[in-house]
Amino acid sequence: MPERVVADVSPSQPDPRQDPWREGADAGSGHGAPARDALRLLGERKALLVHGPAGIGKSTLLAGVAAAALERGTAVLRCSPAPEDAALPYLGLIDLFARVPGEVVAALPAGPRTALLTALLHRPGPGGRPDALAVRVAVLDALRRLAGTAPVLLVVDGVQWLDEPSADVLAFVGRRIDDAGIRIAVAERVAEGRRPEYTHWCPPGAAELAVPPLADDDMVRVLLAAGIVLPLPVLRAVLRTAGGNPFYAAELGRSAARAGLPAESGGLLPVPAELRSLVLAPVAALSPAARYALLVACAAARPTLPLLRAAGVAEPAAALDEAERAGVAAADAEQSVRIRHPVVRAALYGDATDAERRRVHERLAAAVAEPAEAARHAALAHPEEDAGTAAALMAAARAARRRGEPDAAVELAGLAVRRTPQARPRERDERLLEAGDFACDAGRWEESGRAARTVLARSDSARHRVRARLVLLRGAGQALRDHAELIEDGLRDAAGAPELEAALYHWAALRGLLTGALAEAAGHARHSARCAAQAGDGGARIAALSTLARVLSLAGETAGAADALAQAVEIAGGGPRSWGLIRMRAVLALDSDRVEDARRELAELLPAAGESDGVESTVATLVALTRAHVRAGACREALRTAARCTRVAAAAGMESAPALYAAALAQTFGGTADEARRLAVRAVRASEADGDQLFLLRALAALGQAGLFSGDRMQVAEAVESLRQVARIGDRMGAADPPLLGWHADLAEALVGLGETAAAGEVLREARGHAGRMPGSVLASLERAEGLREAADGRPKEGVALLRSSAERLRPLNLPVDLVRTLTALGTVERRARHRSTARALLSEARLLAERAGAVPLAERAAAELARVDGTVDGAGVTELTPAEARIAELVRVGATNREVAAELFISVKTVEGTLSRLYRRFGVRSRTALAYALASVPRVPRETHP
Repeated sequence: MPERVVADVSPSQPDPRQDPWREGADAGSGHGAPARDALRLLGERKALLVHGPAGIGKSTLLAGVAAAALERGTAVLRCSPAPEDAALPYLGLIDLFARVPGEVVAALPAGPRTALLTALLHRPGPGGRPDALAVRVAVLDALRRLAGTAPVLLVVDGVQWLDEPSADVLAFVGRRIDDAGIRIAVAERVAEGRRPEYTHWCPPGAAELAVPPLADDDMVRVLLAAGIVLPLPVLRAVLRTAGGNPFYAAELGRSAARAGLPAESGGLLPVPAELRSLVLAPVAALSPAARYALLVACAAARPTLPLLRAAGVAEPAAALDEAERAGVAAADAEQSVRIRHPVVRAALYGDATDAERRRVHERLAAAVAEPAEAARHAALAHPEEDAGTAAALMAAARAARRRGEPDAAVELAGLAVRRTPQARPRERDERLLEAGDFACDAGRWEESGRAARTVLARSDSARHRVRARLVLLRGAGQALRDHAELIEDGLRDAAGAPELEAALYHWAALRGLLTGALAEAAGHARHSARCAAQAGDGGARIAALSTLARVLSLAGETAGAADALAQAVEIAGGGPRSWGLIRMRAVLALDSDRVEDARRELAELLPAAGESDGVESTVATLVALTRAHVRAGACREALRTAARCTRVAAAAGMESAPALYAAALAQTFGGTADEARRLAVRAVRASEADGDQLFLLRALAALGQAGLFSGDRMQVAEAVESLRQVARIGDRMGAADPPLLGWHADLAEALVGLGETAAAGEVLREARGHAGRMPGSVLASLERAEGLREAADGRPKEGVALLRSSAERLRPLNLPVDLVRTLTALGTVERRARHRSTARALLSEARLLAERAGAVPLAERAAAELARVDGTVDGAGVTELTPAEARIAELVRVGATNREVAAELFISVKTVEGTLSRLYRRFGVRSRTALAYALASVPRVPRETHP
């Protein structure tokens, strides 16, 4: 229940000539976008009615508006009536005028002043009741006088409880608002889906603003600000039930933090008594028949009018009409029943007795057609242990998993475990392990871990203990580095059971892959495949061969990878067992420059696998598809795919390094450098926390590329550090796959941009040692970096030849992003060689290709180079300086030493010395002083930040 609040009306240095609504509406007052929107509406319409259900944030919004107005020198008069205030005449007016300066009222004419003072209880009036018209005139006059010194804002938070005399005064004033600088902001509580009822007390033409539900991220911030920290499954239930209402979320969160989630609640979160009374107030007047119909609708997963009739509701349409008039529920044209708000559904269900709920579930079990739903209702109707019920529930859980409904599978399996008789402990543990596997599918890691640890702690079955460890390994995600003991202990328990050994050796292979031990990973994968063949387990053999293909591909052994993958595909023979193989085959195609093949297979895999492929598999597919879109020049689609990947990971409560990498990659090529760097840094940290060397490589590469494309010299220097780390990790892993060699080319290009041409040459020589079996795009990227290095070393003809070779190699491959980079580099070198028409044609083509691809950073870079074409320096036979030379020359000109130049530009002293030697030869001088004099006569060119 809101308290009465009287806000400070003292304006901070008001300026009566300033209009705070127009000039400050978008000024960013620090009170959030909704407050700015409200200020803008107040400026346009002079009055604002904010409405929404209890707890949605109306008071917070008005408080933000009031605070923002005060900051701008506005006098704020505020009242917040409570329900009991409605019967007290003029109480709202008393609150509004509590801090109006006395001299304002004293300056009023005698008659209206007396009436107003009587209404404000400052003096007795004739007969004890003030003249209503005189009060209204006095209030309007007082507000106009106050507005003569500062703008005035009247705030009424809870107009539904405002006493009628005060409301009549408010309406009178509102009808007479002119340009006197008076604004009115009103909040009204309305039921879910209802329209405001008190618009007649607002000025004509008042703007209406329905406060929208908060997004889940904002709701989480509300909970954290209130000190409410919840386990992920509980948090999900709170967010789902609160439906975007921060007050509901806080109340539900406090209750759930104390009590947790009940084992069996029909999938609905218990609602605390006070909140239940609030949201069920409209239900109190409903007939018993309507209340029963609502209970059936709340208990059903997909309620319809025919289902309600089958479950014993005599007149479902009439019952729903009654509920709709109360604003609680409604039926649509297709006869589907919808409860207005999730918290109302949970409250209605929780308000029933246990016996009432069991009776409803029993009737629904007989009424629903879907077997899994019938089994669920039967279990909720009969909470006692029963072997037959447990078996039916487990069958329904497996069917739900096959349909791609992992959350339903988890709930049904949990019911099956609890219905399994205690006298059958092994059967109970078997089902608990299956429930843990289903929870992994759904990304419910805490539940899966709890199930596995329970079995591991109590089971005397070695097989069950091994399976429990396998569930825990699934739940570890990318963070396998710290779980070697699970594999080692499992292998001891699994001795002599090849099917279990196959699974454990496969996890050992995955751990080796993620920690960068590629040779060890390949050995474990081969051992896993042999154990699986011995056990006759085709699925385990497929998984082992797929991982082997992945390891060999990363090591640059493309023939071995293709052979392992072909064996796996042959064994799988299509269907769900082939989904991971299709993803692996697409990745190999992507790295072999068959980009469209990869895109097609990945795009077809997503709808085929759906959620039944598991959260991590779905994330892996989306990451691969993001990569494919970038390489295909579909950068806008890459951004959308990466955003979807982020949503999938977030819904599972994962801080997913792969998802963060995908988002960073999409931003690097299709977004902004700042956002790309922010996401890449997060991906690096997440990978380091997981001990995941594979995605640490990729995240560091994305960070390096973002810096390389940024156009900022310091960021290019940082890019060199990131890409050097990529090279070191790759060497340590023994990796030599196409992406890694492409990142070597990026490192060389960044080094050239800093003037470190000798270091760039060393990087390129090392990369070329592995490039014999590499696809055309890798060779083209190495040629691009080599061409830039040659040009930077004063050999532009050789550089142009290499860059043209790179472009010609890329054109038939249909890789627009790679081609844009090469054309931009070639155009830049041609421009510096004073071949303007050639440079213009190349850079125009690069910009057009980049714009079509949505490659924003590359389009901007090509456009910047194109703009320089007509601004090239026309020196008397003097060749234009490269960006690195120009920066070094600039520092030398102002007297910097070689060491100072090196420190300023993040390069070695040796590089500075080499650059100066080239400049001495070019200008025919022998000393720094002579060079500075020669450079003084050269017109300065616009500073460039790319090689």
